[in-house]
Amino acid sequence: MKTNNQYAVEVEDIEKKFGSFVAVNKISFSVARGEIFGFLGPNGAGKSTTIRMLCGIISPSSGKGQVGGYDIIRERSFIKQSIGYMSQRFSLYNDLTVEENINFYSGIYRIPKDKKEERKDWVLKMAGLADLGAHLTATLSGGWKQRLALGCAIIHEPRIVFLDEPTSGTDPISRQRFWELIKAMAKKGVTVFVTTHYMDEAENCDRLALIYKGDIIAAATPEELKANFKEDKLRPSLEEVFVSLIETHDKMENSREPH
Repeated sequence: MKTNNQYAVEVEDIEKKFGSFVAVNKISFSVARGEIFGFLGPNGAGKSTTIRMLCGIISPSSGKGQVGGYDIIRERSFIKQSIGYMSQRFSLYNDLTVEENINFYSGIYRIPKDKKEERKDWVLKMAGLADLGAHLTATLSGGWKQRLALGCAIIHEPRIVFLDEPTSGTDPISRQRFWELIKAMAKKGVTVFVTTHYMDEAENCDRLALIYKGDIIAAATPEELKANFKEDKLRPSLEEVFVSLIETHDKMENSREPH
């Protein structure tokens, strides 16, 4: 696969099988450097499996691709060190204090000794936890945990960040504040790949891909997706567009099945 420097992520026909089950079905897409790329789909559609392949956690069954210039099959260890990854479970240790969690991730990402305090102060300030460093992480609210998890995921200043349903289970105000952080990162040139099933969050993305039953069934900007809506409605919501796309996909799939 020829790498194009304009893309932070490129994949071609990647597939993931678990036994006879096809979780991701030979999908292809690219993500430009510095854009917010939304990866949408219902539960079980293949979102998390795809993001785990891109982050070097699991290897594809077939296909090829690159993340940050590193091959997703042969250079998985390099990908893990060069990206930021935040899972929907936040990957924090509740029995550690806020500062202890930050120190742990400083070690994981090999932050130089002379930069550790500076980066820790940055995380505490960004997360709004400057006065709570000694508090147990278990005592934090969902919104604070969310921002702390983001800070730990990007403490090493990666140029590509993967967020797997990062706002799941948090309140609307926390979600809004979190998206302000995402947009601020993108303005600084960071590429953000985010999975979500919240349609209002999808509006914040530069481009979207809808994955369903392991297939990408649409990919465009939010405005393009709404402009191409075929039903008689002047201002469709993204939710209406996606429901229509899924229903159309199911009808086509059913029509191909032998009766």
